Amino acid sequence: MQAGRLDEAARLWGQVLALQPEHPQALFHLGQHKLLQRDTVSALALLERAARADPKMPAIPLNIAFAHRSSGNTQAELAALDHALAIDPYFFPALLAKGEGLRRQGRSRTAAKVFKDALAIMPPEHRLPEELKAAAATARAVVQKDAAAMQNFLSERLTAVSGQKPGMVSRRLEECVGIAAGTMKTFIHRPTMLNFPQLPAIALYERGGFPWLPQLEQNTETIRNELLALLKDTGANFVPYVDHADGAAQSQWGELNRSPSWGAYFLWDDGRPVPEHMREFPQTTELLRQLPLADVPGAAPNVFFSLLKPGTHIPPHTGVTNTRLIVHLPLMVPEGCWFRVGNETREVRAGEAWVFDDTIEHEAKNESDQPRIILIFDVWNPHICEAERPHVAALVDGITAYYREE
Repeated sequence: MQAGRLDEAARLWGQVLALQPEHPQALFHLGQHKLLQRDTVSALALLERAARADPKMPAIPLNIAFAHRSSGNTQAELAALDHALAIDPYFFPALLAKGEGLRRQGRSRTAAKVFKDALAIMPPEHRLPEELKAAAATARAVVQKDAAAMQNFLSERLTAVSGQKPGMVSRRLEECVGIAAGTMKTFIHRPTMLNFPQLPAIALYERGGFPWLPQLEQNTETIRNELLALLKDTGANFVPYVDHADGAAQSQWGELNRSPSWGAYFLWDDGRPVPEHMREFPQTTELLRQLPLADVPGAAPNVFFSLLKPGTHIPPHTGVTNTRLIVHLPLMVPEGCWFRVGNETREVRAGEAWVFDDTIEHEAKNESDQPRIILIFDVWNPHICEAERPHVAALVDGITAYYREE
């Protein structure tokens, strides 16, 4: 059979059956052979005998379902698939087949739920048997179409509650709809060093919680002028932002490690001021000193100009701790630059700042043919109270010291 010599295999299975009339494998494979020959009646008779001989093999009722499908009996087909799934609820070929049966019945929403379950447990595409790849592709298409339909359905319900008033449906309600429908994902904190519990997993923070943000934006021109003067006079000493040691696990940073494609010009580097750089940015430095910068000796604040060269993509990643938030102030931004954190994707525009939690997955890309430069710095997460901040600093320092002292 594995060699594709099906007729010869059937002859040999027939010999097995002559010696042992209720041999489950012989009955099963002979039933499959009859299915291939489109002899549905004979196939069903053999497969039902196989099911009685081996009631714990889910592939047998799956093939019984295929026989019923060939004869157009969808009700019997679905009953056989339910039997297969009663034997093994994680038998994804039966889930794919059930989803298809429901879809043919016109029950597209229920079919999408079953397909979603199948997609969640089946192996990746490259490990799928060839005969299941078309069914998997159908499942993905049905789930995607249903997710969009459900999102529209739920959005209409929210609009009805808000009385058609613009702005009544909040951004997080819209995200809730997307997660419920399956068009968006649930993102949580995934810090690489310190996860502070009981902090809200807010990807992009509302501006109202940062009363100093408008003043920062009003100084965009001042900061940009100091940057332009530096670029004109010296070209600036931007260093690669990603700089892992040789032999270190780099995961997604392989292409960007020690690359000038993503550069940084630090004013504060891991909490340490860089005086020679600050002298180039006196007004920017004074402005930043008035902000609630994170204060963790040896770790924060980090304040730097982030240079992203044309065509460069910063892949999805997360930061070190959710005890801080990250502020971006775009300064030099050509068209075609975007930023995503969690489910929020925004076009980057000069002078429009935002605050986000970098322990939630985020990425960025410069799709233009010009460099993009943003001022980036970290501030305390406002949900960390004043009394907790020294303890956070002690924990960060302790984690670093623990490995340094070995």
